Amino acid sequence: MNGKCIIYQLLPRLWGKGKFSSCDAELLAYLKSMEVGYLWLTGIPRHSSGKPFVKGDPGSPYAVCDWYDVNPYLADEPGKRMQEFEALVGRIHSAGLRCLVDFIPNHVGCDYEGGLAVHNYCDGDWTDTRKVDWSDPRTEAEYLKVLRFWASKGVDGFRCDMVELVPADALGRVIKAVKREFPGMLFVAEVYRQDNYTRYLVEGGFDLLYDKTGSYDILRGILAGSHSARELSWNWQWLGSRQSSMLNFLENHDEQRIPSPWFAGDANAVWGALAFDLLFNDASFMLYAGQEVGEDAAEGHEGRTSIFEWCKPEGLGCLYDYVHSGTELLAVRKELLTRYRELLALSRRPVFLNGSNWDLCYCCGAASGFNPDKHFVFMRYDDESAWLVLCNFSAETAMVSVYIPEELRLAANIYQTESLVSAPPRGYALLKCK
Repeated sequence: MNGKCIIYQLLPRLWGKGKFSSCDAELLAYLKSMEVGYLWLTGIPRHSSGKPFVKGDPGSPYAVCDWYDVNPYLADEPGKRMQEFEALVGRIHSAGLRCLVDFIPNHVGCDYEGGLAVHNYCDGDWTDTRKVDWSDPRTEAEYLKVLRFWASKGVDGFRCDMVELVPADALGRVIKAVKREFPGMLFVAEVYRQDNYTRYLVEGGFDLLYDKTGSYDILRGILAGSHSARELSWNWQWLGSRQSSMLNFLENHDEQRIPSPWFAGDANAVWGALAFDLLFNDASFMLYAGQEVGEDAAEGHEGRTSIFEWCKPEGLGCLYDYVHSGTELLAVRKELLTRYRELLALSRRPVFLNGSNWDLCYCCGAASGFNPDKHFVFMRYDDESAWLVLCNFSAETAMVSVYIPEELRLAANIYQTESLVSAPPRGYALLKCK
């Protein structure tokens, strides 16, 4: 991976008619216009479905029963399902995008029959799965074959599920072997405990880690009133050189949708948070399908779009119609999409992509209008430009007089010693200083 990237997560069974063919040229052109670099196709390897033990019908994408097959229900002609998947990967590459699929090293479906060693129990309430036994050498050898199989189909990387339940050193050996044979393969780890970050970057060999208990939990907590914006500085300082190995997000299939009453209750409540995630440092960002038009998972359970059931999320359907037939979006959805598109494009400018960053919160303690618990201010700069960014997480307009210290003025080659910046409620503001 070369620098920060934008990953778009999509469950194909929820998109259009729920087939590989629905992920067509129109969708890929749309994603390209949204600055997306990787499309994460969730639920491709064949999983347990239509049996008494599965959760819902068609069941969970994370209960794989055959690691060398794709789900028949995703194909127009089930007998040619692998060819249809390979054609989809080809379309993705032709559009200038890359493709991720799931890798699930901790468990398989209850009806799995294959070369992995499997215990006769599951973790927690994942009753549709059985835990994989990594103490058996057959497992490491088999998973290496699995990853090679999918890499040979043209996929460009893997989003790796619940890796903290699997030995980092064993995963590291498998990943190293795959990368040796398929250079440039991207491995994204679902990691939660920050004390595991270094272990799974160094021993595990992952390229990106979820910063879930970092940026996600802090930003969500700020909006809920349970966290302070000061924690963003603390998290940044703690991450240090690991910034570029983080993956930020505000939604994914495990989390509640932003407009749902279980999260913010309003899709417009997160512009300040989104600006922080996209613009502050070198972390990559993940966007969940429908997020950009305010999908609220009203049909789901407690604000989550179901990964277990056949369902038709309204926002996702509206987005499909917009992408394929030009059907006009409702004004509120259209405005959201426009603003997402603007911020994503801004994040790809060289200064925000590769420039230096400077957290200015430490010198704004006595600044007029600055609330250290609800505001975050920083500068991004390079040889060509310098931008002051104010993220406002409060429900009130922010008007902040930002002091720019001498060492930053010298580093960024700017002359302003102080700038007045105003950001709308739950919003952000940018001020060009060079």
